[in-house]
Amino acid sequence: MKQFKKIRTQDNLELELYQSSVISPKAVLFLVHGMGEHALRYAHVAEYFKNVNIITVAIDLRGHGRSQGKRGHMPSYELMMQDLKIAIDCIKDNYRKIPLIIYGHSMGGNLILNFLLRNQEGVSAAIATGPYLRLGFEPPKWKVLLAKLSANIYPGLSQPTELEQEALSRTPQVIAEYQNDPLVHDKITASFFVNIHQAGIDAINRASEIDVPLLIMHGAKDRLTSPQGTKEFHANAKDNVRLHIWDELFHEIHNEPEKSEVFKMILEWLNNIL
Repeated sequence: MKQFKKIRTQDNLELELYQSSVISPKAVLFLVHGMGEHALRYAHVAEYFKNVNIITVAIDLRGHGRSQGKRGHMPSYELMMQDLKIAIDCIKDNYRKIPLIIYGHSMGGNLILNFLLRNQEGVSAAIATGPYLRLGFEPPKWKVLLAKLSANIYPGLSQPTELEQEALSRTPQVIAEYQNDPLVHDKITASFFVNIHQAGIDAINRASEIDVPLLIMHGAKDRLTSPQGTKEFHANAKDNVRLHIWDELFHEIHNEPEKSEVFKMILEWLNNIL
């Protein structure tokens, strides 16, 4: 993927958009990454869809990658929703006559599902993988308490995520590249944690309000975000939502040894609905 455009947020931050190169795309995929990572970790995902004439536009969220903003900080959830709207409006302006698909992984899954709860207009389909609806582990109680107490007093208070990196994928190269990636960070602020955590629960409770075709997938062995949370979301949703749990896969199903099967399932699903 190459740099595409820079967009400016309501609070005057510059965010980076990237895109793959497709001469005559049949659809455009808007890709939203997870916590602490960045868009270019999905270059191989964009390459797969490029080969089937689907163009990918990916964003470095505020506080991530090459975008501006304090690392791992979310001043408010609604501001993040507005960031996505600005990016999607930019994509719609550039690709007016083809279907728009939005795709979010982990935290990105949380964001795109909550975006759909606010604005489904112009979105043809959505994909969420390993969405952060509930955590797959129990964070230390003192950290949760500190985040909640700080969210209103000192929302920018930053703590290390202490992410279990080995839980990302069963592929050693993926872990090594993650550990050596200068654009990856392990920061999360009190405001970010409190907002994203509550938004996951909200999405589960309001799943039936999403009407666009939605494919939601999770690795059964995910220790970072909860497969059970995804199942709860699906149980509350209507029949426009398809759920698939991958039995042996970890958190980043797009980076597992079976990733070609994951991409194939996404493509077959898209071909059936577009």
